[in-house]
Amino acid sequence: MLELENIRAGYGGLTALAGVSVTVAEGDFVSIVGPNGAGKTTLFKCISGIVTPTDGRISFNGRDLLGVRPCDRPHLGIAHVPEGRQVFPNLTVLENLEMGAHTEAGRAAWTRNLDYACTLFPVLAERREQLAGTLSGGEQQMLAIGRGLASEPRLLMLDEPSMGLAPTIADLIFERIASIRHERKVTILLVEQRAVEALEYCDRGYVLETGRVVLSGTHDALLADDRVRKAYLGM
Repeated sequence: MLELENIRAGYGGLTALAGVSVTVAEGDFVSIVGPNGAGKTTLFKCISGIVTPTDGRISFNGRDLLGVRPCDRPHLGIAHVPEGRQVFPNLTVLENLEMGAHTEAGRAAWTRNLDYACTLFPVLAERREQLAGTLSGGEQQMLAIGRGLASEPRLLMLDEPSMGLAPTIADLIFERIASIRHERKVTILLVEQRAVEALEYCDRGYVLETGRVVLSGTHDALLADDRVRKAYLGM
């Protein structure tokens, strides 16, 4: 479904990605883990079009994604739930969800997706008329995920969904992400510092350090790798 080949990108003369290649098959749950500054968020921004790579190729369902305008990429079925949630604070919960449903597929499936988001996260139904900026961090993360689902995505990209959340809320978020994958058959690409949870749920994972993929493999292979266990799992 998604293929990145030898992606290079940076900011202000600094290299953030130094030849990164990642493959995501349709229906898979793929996790990318690594420390701060590894280039994980930049990788997502290259896919969604916020950052233009200086070299490399990105294809989505066989189509050259770098030839597609960033504003058109959601219409292909790509939803990016950004780091830090970035909800619209002065809009209500319902209006934020409506903002996610701007794609043709999202508009057609609006009622179904709204019902699903409110079932997945009941607090969104309870607070649908509340301003998003008054929600807690965990509630805003739920809203950001619901907004992504409202676009009827084929690929859901989640950037650090546990950031700044209490452990119990982060655990709930990961459980709901797993539910989305199984119930909606959505392909998921996750960037996350909490390597234990990220690797627990994924089919395949990549370890990114200083802009390079230093390790990749299946769920079982990564969990059994001594380097991963020592550096990321605390074992």
